[in-house]
Amino acid sequence: MNEVLEKIQKIGIVPVVVLNDAKDAEPLAKALCNGGLPCAEVTFRTDAAEESIRIMSEKYPEMLIGAGTVLTTEQVDRAVAAGAKFIVSPGLNPKIVKYCVEKNIPITPGICTPSEAEQAIENGLEVVKFFPAEPAGGLKMIKAMAAPYTGLKFMPTGGINATNVKEYLAYDKILACGGSWMVKGSLVEAGEFDKIEAMTKEAVEIVKEVRG
Repeated sequence: MNEVLEKIQKIGIVPVVVLNDAKDAEPLAKALCNGGLPCAEVTFRTDAAEESIRIMSEKYPEMLIGAGTVLTTEQVDRAVAAGAKFIVSPGLNPKIVKYCVEKNIPITPGICTPSEAEQAIENGLEVVKFFPAEPAGGLKMIKAMAAPYTGLKFMPTGGINATNVKEYLAYDKILACGGSWMVKGSLVEAGEFDKIEAMTKEAVEIVKEVRG
């Protein structure tokens, strides 16, 4: 497996971050690192995403920063130039997947059907995002899909929180879980980075409890 994906597996939880203002990038990165989760998927849903990735990568080089909600190859280039080490997309766009594979950029596209799982395998991927996890059937659906595709691992995202993350992490086909409960937009915008750090520490404890 790719070295970046191996690191994500060790971390166990990937904070999914939406930043509306790049000024919040550095204090958020500090809170995540202090809390023990030196990782973030910064979604390309906002104009501040690219600059936020750049700031986090420069100020906290030990962090594993990825770009989420990547919908075009142009966004892939911009994200990687800013310092992103991996790409996440909500769905499986063959063009983007092929582009990343050719450039040796780790990508986890979103899937929720067996047909999409086969497209991912066809492109040589070992890990896919399962999205939207809870609305699409949650862990039951992942277990059913994992049965025929024994070499595939999943990174479920969507509706995962401190209450249900344990059961996901306990399943051996789950690489890691994406979650935003510890980095809620309201906390970021209110500047409550101490709360984010505390909730991050709790998330890390959950991973330790389940995975040792």
